[in-house]
Amino acid sequence: MIKSRTRTGLLATAVAATLTVTVTGVAIAASGPVSDVRFVAHLNITDGQRPENITLEPDGSAEVTFAFSRQVARITPDGQAHVLAALPAPPTGATTPVLTAPFLGGIVRTQDGTLYFLYATGSSDLTGVWRLRPGGTPQRIAALPADSLPNGLALDGRSGLLYITDSVLGTVWRVPTTGGTPTPWSTTPELAPAGFLGANGIKIHNGAAWVSNLDKGTVLRIPIMCHGGAGPVETRATGLVNIDDIDFTGAGDTLLAAINKNNEIALVKPDGSHSIVMTAADGLENPTSLAIRGGTAYIANGAYFTDADPNLQAAHVKRDN
Repeated sequence: MIKSRTRTGLLATAVAATLTVTVTGVAIAASGPVSDVRFVAHLNITDGQRPENITLEPDGSAEVTFAFSRQVARITPDGQAHVLAALPAPPTGATTPVLTAPFLGGIVRTQDGTLYFLYATGSSDLTGVWRLRPGGTPQRIAALPADSLPNGLALDGRSGLLYITDSVLGTVWRVPTTGGTPTPWSTTPELAPAGFLGANGIKIHNGAAWVSNLDKGTVLRIPIMCHGGAGPVETRATGLVNIDDIDFTGAGDTLLAAINKNNEIALVKPDGSHSIVMTAADGLENPTSLAIRGGTAYIANGAYFTDADPNLQAAHVKRDN
């Protein structure tokens, strides 16, 4: 996730780029391994529908967190957004670290339809991991420090553990889906911010936690050791400043990365080399997160800087087998 502390000034510099963005087309051709880009939904910016993170349903729907409106919503394949839950407002005077406003971050889904997501408010009574069972109401199951900024969330389906990136404290926390007290799983210096936000997106893949660092422009691989602890960190890619979320194109280690402020999607190969495969010309509006299933990549656009058309896109992606 990225939102500038001087957002008003930055919006002026984004106007020229915004004018070139196509926001009404049905399909736009991207380059190389990504093609057949289409809009699934154009969202309502007036209602605060800026998608921050995404998880997928079996029927093709997507659940998203709306970053600053404290809402979790389902976007159906026909492009309709339905609010599933609203999180409580923080107490008067609470200030979320760096971002100031209350912030809804990562979201994941288990096979029974239960959703887990992250909420940061700058207050100890609300910040942490929340759970929403089908037909239920949101409940906090794990508290995180008030001075933390939980951002990315990943589920290890084998162990039933949730992994949480903390963009301010430079930590990957871990907690069971049953809830409890989170433990700092990794505090390696490579997770720390360098002026704004550090550890951001996270996925569990091929026996490791893969983490992006927004400020440092890196993709990190942290092995999950046989005893469950964190192994030595490996820097797998560099030169991706403003990187937000990541996801893998298949069983191999090729991934797509959302480069938020730059309006880009990068293809990152296992050797760390990368190329830009989508741009603002394809309809990107500050992409915040990715979810890939089969040969389709879903891209959430928060429009934090363009301030024009938050949306959800889908594109065909060549699988890395």
